[in-house]
Order: sequence, then C-alpha cells, then structure tokens
Amino acid sequence: MAVNSGALDTKPSSIVVLGTGGTIAGRASSAGDNIGYTAGEVGVAQLLESIGGFQDGAFRLLAEQVAQVDSKDMGFALWQQLAARCAYWLAQPEVAAIVITHGTDTLEETAYFLQAVLDPARPIVLACAMRPATALVPDGPQNLLDAMAVASTPGARGVLAVCAGNIHGAQDVQKVHSYKVDAFSSGEAGLFGVVEEGRVRLFRPWPSAIDFYTENRPPAQVEITREAIKNIVISAAAASDWPRVEIVLNYAGANGLLVDALVAQGVRGIVVAGTGNGTLHLDLQAALLRAMAAGVRVLRSTRCVFGRVQAMPADAIPDAQGLSPVKARIALLLELLAAP
Repeated sequence: MAVNSGALDTKPSSIVVLGTGGTIAGRASSAGDNIGYTAGEVGVAQLLESIGGFQDGAFRLLAEQVAQVDSKDMGFALWQQLAARCAYWLAQPEVAAIVITHGTDTLEETAYFLQAVLDPARPIVLACAMRPATALVPDGPQNLLDAMAVASTPGARGVLAVCAGNIHGAQDVQKVHSYKVDAFSSGEAGLFGVVEEGRVRLFRPWPSAIDFYTENRPPAQVEITREAIKNIVISAAAASDWPRVEIVLNYAGANGLLVDALVAQGVRGIVVAGTGNGTLHLDLQAALLRAMAAGVRVLRSTRCVFGRVQAMPADAIPDAQGLSPVKARIALLLELLAAP
C-alpha cells in the first residue's frame, strides 16, 4: 500500500483519502475508554497505516489532511473546503474514487451536502467509527478497509457511507444510535449493499442525483440549479455569507416565540420538525405562517425516524419531500444560495 501526499503521476488509478478528524481519528488516555476521548487527533496517513490489509495493486493511495475536527463542530466553511477538494480530485483523470474519514455525528449532513452539490459520477465514500483509534477493539480500521473496498468497486458512484459493513446512500443515511458500532440506518429505503470479507454485495443500483425538494421540475432545470449551486459553493460565496436556515421542533406546549425571534433576527429559512405526519401546535403553526408572510421560506418535516409527511392539497406549509429535518435544512440552504 503506497501512501503519498504529493502530485499524481502516470501510475495506475488512485484513491484519494481526505481526513477531516472525527472519532475514527480520536485518542483516549486509556484503551478501555470508548467515550472519554478527544476526536481528530490521529492523522489520516496514520489511519491508513492501520489497514495494511488493503492490497489492491490496481490502486495507489494519496492522503490529504483537510481538517482535524470533532464532527459536531462541522460548519459551512469546512463543507465548502471539502467540496472544493473533492471537486479538484474528481477532475483528475487518474483518480478513481475519494474516501473521506469523518465523525459520525454530522456524517449524514456532510454526505447529503456533497451529493447535492457534486452529484459525482465516481464514488465518494465516507468512513467513520464509533470507537476511537486507541480503543481495545477499534472499529475504524475495518470501516476504513470496507470503504476502500466500496471505492474500488467497478461501477460505484455517488456519495456513500460505510459503517459496520453496511453501505448507505447520502439521501437516506441517518445516525440512529448513540453508542453501538452499527449506529446508522437507511430507514425504509434500505441499504445499497454490504461489504463481506472485502467484497461488495449490492442490493440496489448505486445512487444518482438528488432531486431538490421544492417542486417537480424537469431534469434540465434541476441540472441548471445544481451547476449554479456547485459554482457558488466551490468558488464564489463565502461561507459566512450563506443564508441562515434554522430548525424548530414541534412538541406538547410548543409556541411561536422562537420562530418570531428568528424572523426578527433575519432568518431566511425555517425547517419545522413536526410530530407524526408533520403535525404542528396551533401556536407554532400560526408563527410559521407569519414567517412565510414575511418572506421566510418554511418547510415541514417530521421528527419521526421512519415514514414521511403525507401532504394534503390544503396544507399551508409545504412538506420536505421525505427529507429528515437536518437534510431538509441543507436542501433549503442550497436552494436559497442558488436563488437569483
């Protein structure tokens, strides 16, 4: 296995590994401590040394440390930087795939963001861990090895996440457990496949472009929007200038005070995580309708892990087309970025 942080040459196809930190790069003072660690301490080159079992001679590995953060601290500026690095490497003909080491907490958001912005024809595979690199039995090395197997699979495409041998797509992946090593689910959509002893067994076709939630637009218009977003995200608007989109939650006794405060502070978009079928307390709904009248974009999702909002023609607040609240927030953010 060759690890190189330099320029590409004429050797066989390469897999680029971008490090961003996370638990997979975490370090604890005791090998028996799986929760009291500091994320983002181990460099990506060192992580690659832990998977000496990846011996596919058709590929050489190139490592680049993009960041070293706990993924709970992921933000727009780092997303912008990561998308730019992915776009750069995908533009190199020698690069067959990208693997990103990432924390689990916001992995689903980063995956959705990269799929929406880049719609890559080659695979971008996110690898993670629920135990730090210093654990007695770390799960990161196997997850990274499995991510390499997916990245090197002929025909693979799109943004994927690999954890505990399961292959998830960016559209559906969601962290559903706070501690287990198998912490992710793809809900009712199901897995794309599994990795078994280094071999990929596919259950359904690889993911393709994400259709934005707002309306049933023709493919050509969706592509125009995606190209506008890609140009804005990668080369134009500073992340500090991106529109503010927030999430509010419906619950027993909810009111509209938070919504009114957000509108007063200049929020551009609000995603509401409703109960059940996107249901909303009367007071919260009234505040959201006031926000819409003031020009704020509002989307209605559900806080339920399974299922989606079943919209009715008379609904005053549009639904998020099956997206979770955090992914609906990203989709709304990108739509606002691309708006004239």
